Amino acid sequence: MPGTNWRNWLFMGGRGAGKTRAGAEWIRFAVLSGRMKRIALVGPTLGDVREVMIEGPSGLRSIEQITEEQPTYSVSRRRLEWPNGAVGLVFSAEDADSLRGPQFDAAWCDEIAAWNEAEAVWDNLQMGLRLGPFPRCVATTTPRPVPLVKRLAAGEAIVTRGGTTENAEFLSAGFIEQMQSVYGGTALGRQELGGELIEDPEGAMWRRSDLDTQRVTDPPVQFEDIVVAVDPPATSGASADACGIVAAGIAAADGFGQRCFVLRDASEQGLRPLDWGARVAALAREVGASRIVAEANQGGEMVSSVLESAGCDVPVRLVRAKLGKRARAMPVAALYERGDVCHVGSLAALEDEMCRFGAVGFKGSPDRVDALVWAVHALMLERVSAPRVRRV
Repeated sequence: MPGTNWRNWLFMGGRGAGKTRAGAEWIRFAVLSGRMKRIALVGPTLGDVREVMIEGPSGLRSIEQITEEQPTYSVSRRRLEWPNGAVGLVFSAEDADSLRGPQFDAAWCDEIAAWNEAEAVWDNLQMGLRLGPFPRCVATTTPRPVPLVKRLAAGEAIVTRGGTTENAEFLSAGFIEQMQSVYGGTALGRQELGGELIEDPEGAMWRRSDLDTQRVTDPPVQFEDIVVAVDPPATSGASADACGIVAAGIAAADGFGQRCFVLRDASEQGLRPLDWGARVAALAREVGASRIVAEANQGGEMVSSVLESAGCDVPVRLVRAKLGKRARAMPVAALYERGDVCHVGSLAALEDEMCRFGAVGFKGSPDRVDALVWAVHALMLERVSAPRVRRV
C-alpha cells in the first residue's frame, strides 16, 4: 500500500496475484477505522461487483470473519451495509451516467482494463470523490494497454505491481509451474502473470505477437554456425549507452530450411571496457561461437584490444556501419516476418527494445537491437551457400 499522500492507487497484478484481496482489505480497513462512510464499488458489470468484489472468495463479505462486523448486501438496492453505518454503493462500468450525481469519500474499482466505458466511468467517479478530508480510490486490474490504464500508469495514480508467483502459496499446487510452462517468456505471460503493462507502439519494426509465435523453448541440438555480436559503447559509466551483446546460431529446422536462433542477450549498461570484453569472451565460450562480430565505428583497434586484454581466444571480425540503424535493421526485421528468425526462451529486455525501435517518439540508443542486427546479418544475410550437386 502507498503512503499517505495520494488520491488514486493503481494495483496492476498478474492472475491470482492477490489484487482483489488487496482492494477488499483496503476498503475493510478504511470502513472499520471509521474514516470512510460512503464508498463506490465499481466493476465491469453489476454481476462482477456482486460475485467477485462482494461475495467472491476474496470479496468484502468473505474476508470479514467476525460476524458482528460482516456487511450485508441488499441486491434490490445494490447496497452493501456495515454495522457501523458505512455504505458501499454498487455501480457497473457499462453505465457511466449512473455515476453522475452520487458522491463518495472512497472507491474501489476492479478490473478497470476490462471496463467498456472506462474513461467516462473513471472521470465521472473522480468528480464524485468529494466527501471527507481525504477522498481516495483504489483500482485493481490485470494490465492491458488500454487508454485508462496507460493514463493512470503515466502519473495519474500511485502504481503498485505484483506477479502471480508472489502469491504462489495461496494458489493451487502446480498452477505456477503449469502457467510458466505454457506462457513463460511470452508477452501474454508477462502481462497476465507478471502484471506488466505491455504494448507495441505505432511504427515499431517488430511486434510481440510475432515474436511469441516464433519462440521456441529449446535450441537445436546442432548448429551450423554460432556468433556473438557486440555493439560497444563509446564511453563507460552509469550514464553511458549499454553495451549490446547478443549470441545467435543458424541451424536446419524441419519445414523451414535454415533458421536463425537468437540464444542469449547479455547486454548491460554501465560496463567498463574490460568488463564488457570479459562478458563477450565468456559468452562466446559458453555458446561455442566460431567468431565475434564487433561494430568498429567507435574504434576498431580499441575493440580488438579490449577483447584481447579480456582473454578472448575467439576470432574477431570487425564490421563498420555504412547505413543508419533503421536501414540496417529493416532486412533483419523482414527475416522475422518470414519466420526465419526465432528466439530461444525469454529475452524480455531485448524484445522490449525491439518492439519500441522505429516507433514515433523512440529515444535512446538501441544497443541490444544493434547487436541483434549484426548477429542475424552475419548468419543469414552474408552467408554464401556452397553449390549443391544432385546425384542422378
